[in-house]
Amino acid sequence: MPKPIQSIERASAILWLLSGRTRRLGLAELAGELGLPKGTVYGILRTLLSVGFLEQDSESGKYRVGAALLHMGSSYLDGNELRARALNWADWLAARTNESVRIGTMHDGQVLVVHHVFRPDDSPQTMEVGALLPAHATAMGKALLAHHPYLAAALSTRVLVRFTVATITDPQQLTAELERVRDDGWAADREELVQGEISYAAPIRDRLGVVVGAISIRGPIERLCQRSQPRSDLVSYVRDGARTISRDLGAVPW
Repeated sequence: MPKPIQSIERASAILWLLSGRTRRLGLAELAGELGLPKGTVYGILRTLLSVGFLEQDSESGKYRVGAALLHMGSSYLDGNELRARALNWADWLAARTNESVRIGTMHDGQVLVVHHVFRPDDSPQTMEVGALLPAHATAMGKALLAHHPYLAAALSTRVLVRFTVATITDPQQLTAELERVRDDGWAADREELVQGEISYAAPIRDRLGVVVGAISIRGPIERLCQRSQPRSDLVSYVRDGARTISRDLGAVPW
């Protein structure tokens, strides 16, 4: 079997390091992360800049993912059946709940956001398509993990990162939470990722009944809760949206 091409492996490693939503790193930081000489990393960076895969901030000199790479990612998302089937219903859910909507699927133990509908108001918001979210600290992640026990078991062997005081980091507590999600048919994160925010999610199934994604709404706790309890009307809308998308994917109605 031919050996991997070293320069491509290194370029790929740089792109992964910069793949966070707001990740910007300088030459020294990238060289340190990769354990490579600055000269070697600089040559790769210049090549990635020339083809549009990276951009460089003129003030800080730090690098970020470029527009060409985003375009390639968008091509994948446009061809993704889950996203294609969910577009109209995600808009419907945002209009019905007046909250932002996300569609996600599992990717390397995290939740990949494949579609994002802004909250229908004039407030400043950031597009999160392509973002990777922690599975244990998000409603979408719980909705997905609850129906993929092997992924949940693998996650429980890792150190679960704490994002707020409410984040579930104990594997036994997470297992109990996922059992509840399976029984109830929906999931929630209550200020587990962002202080003051809450989200509800429900699983999306394909024609074989396999959970292939999840749909969620997210907003401030004062809007999504009533007397410290989840608003049942919002949970119902999320579940209705998930069921409708599932039917469009060929799932047997339930």
